[in-house]
Amino acid sequence: MQYSIWQMRLSIAMAAASAALAQNWVTQPSGVAASLRGVSAVSPAVAWASGAGGTVLRTLDGGATWQVPAVPGAGDLDFRAVHALGRETAWLMSSGPGAKSRIYKTSDGGAHWSPQYTNPDAGGFFDALAFWDARRGVVLGDPVDGQFVILTTGDGGKTWQRSKLPPALPDEGAFAASNSCMRLRVVRGKREIRFGTGGPSGARVFHSSDGGQRWDVAGTPLRHDGPGAGIFSLAFADAAHGVAVGGDYGKTAGAAGNVAITIDGGRTWIEAAGAHPNGYRSAVAYVAARKVWIAVGTSGSDISGDGGKSWKPFDAGPYNAIGAAGDAVWAVGPGGRIGKLQWR
Repeated sequence: MQYSIWQMRLSIAMAAASAALAQNWVTQPSGVAASLRGVSAVSPAVAWASGAGGTVLRTLDGGATWQVPAVPGAGDLDFRAVHALGRETAWLMSSGPGAKSRIYKTSDGGAHWSPQYTNPDAGGFFDALAFWDARRGVVLGDPVDGQFVILTTGDGGKTWQRSKLPPALPDEGAFAASNSCMRLRVVRGKREIRFGTGGPSGARVFHSSDGGQRWDVAGTPLRHDGPGAGIFSLAFADAAHGVAVGGDYGKTAGAAGNVAITIDGGRTWIEAAGAHPNGYRSAVAYVAARKVWIAVGTSGSDISGDGGKSWKPFDAGPYNAIGAAGDAVWAVGPGGRIGKLQWR
């Protein structure tokens, strides 16, 4: 009986290890050369992407073809974030100093775009945008007057209100690298917000369980030994289990301090005990349909089948951001690069 149980456990472990190696990125023609940092997967057929030079992309056929809807007057904006609710409705967020940080919305698949908000703070800089539903959303920005900027909307982006947060530490900021340093979830009916920070005082996770009214802050073991180091991306599988990835974007091959996990909803974070992702990672996503985590960065991609405790590299191509819908997973990167994960 004991031998039989051992055999069963070994078979499960071997199957998990095999599954962790059975995938690769299939490059899709984007038709653009811009650096892409935003991707929002809606379904196996529908996804949106965004990037520098006012670039917006949409596919309705699983990525076989990508349309390039234009945003009038936005050619000098860097759209670091896109959040879509379907084939017609999407929001864009540009990142840049002061008024270069803006929010746009379309309700007709990109045929028309409405400017919704322009950053009024000359020293501000937007980092991430996300929505719980068609009405309620959040924008994260770097500290202004000693506090991170959290703007919330309850009317689909027509109006935005700033929340009060605990003080930011000196030289602490957030990274607009992949639109995933902030994540939203609904847990037991409560609207949760989490975002990770970087910089010499960073690698902390801010958390609100009431839509941004009250906050708590937890430290993590990710490296934060310079202005380009810290947490770049967060993802959660459920209310308890999460992964944070990052490192130092100036040291792309460095694996030290580039991943941490939580099993208590983010109250505490510990460094992954096994092999780390193979370098700096700017984005991580949990693929529920496959029960695996995927991390991407400019030095490659990695997969974990054990909750982020250990990672295996599977691709060396550069990617900045990742989005998943079911088992359809897209990654976007420099030079208009788009890849869709092929499971084997």
